[in-house]
Amino acid sequence: MRPILMKGHERPLTFLRYNRDGDLLFSCAKDHTPTVWYADNGDRLGTYRGHNGAVCTCDVSRDSARLITASADQTAKLWETGQRLKESDKESGHQKTISSLSKSSDWSHFITGSLDKSSKLWDTRTLTLIKTYVTERPVNAVDISPTHDTVVLGGGQDAMNVTMTDRRAGKFEAKFYHKILQEEIGGVKGHFGPINALAFNPDGRSFSSGGEDGYVRLHHFDSDYFNIKMLFETQLVQFLGSDVAG
Repeated sequence: MRPILMKGHERPLTFLRYNRDGDLLFSCAKDHTPTVWYADNGDRLGTYRGHNGAVCTCDVSRDSARLITASADQTAKLWETGQRLKESDKESGHQKTISSLSKSSDWSHFITGSLDKSSKLWDTRTLTLIKTYVTERPVNAVDISPTHDTVVLGGGQDAMNVTMTDRRAGKFEAKFYHKILQEEIGGVKGHFGPINALAFNPDGRSFSSGGEDGYVRLHHFDSDYFNIKMLFETQLVQFLGSDVAG
């Protein structure tokens, strides 16, 4: 098998993403400039210029017209056919590198995780901040449940700062928050190093996590998770009702 070498970035690559049809490949790198390529022959189609830091991750819409990018310059940007449409507000946005992002299944909103120990939910059309989830550790990975009003965050310190006590305790935790109420629902421990990747199963009944310890952990939700969902739905109805009354 002979590879096609695609030369366009000047710094190390950080992330790759195919579009839904598989005919386009989007690449992110530390050179500040996301790039889109034809997937069949490797020709460069275009670049997205506007970030002032390494671009850590991206995602593309179903029709491939729009792209979301997240960067070490602490901003998320929305692009359409190579032109920048919107940029996250720096006042309400992240204060350190945005390390990860994940979009909702309908592309109406997306979530970002940052080294500033927070995760934020954004409106995809306007890049208006919707919710903020605060934790005590840098956030390396995020995802949105496809079936429940739940988001999951994972992270930890840089590998060089992880103590042997942390490793032995397996204390690195994936934390779950109610997407609307912003309340922490619970957590799942087990990794012996920072969590760097998270993904919900499309059926919403399980999730997987990947860590600095070299393990992928597959977790199937038990009935407690779904009971919590019902409890929070009741609280949400009460919350919305009081909000309308006020």
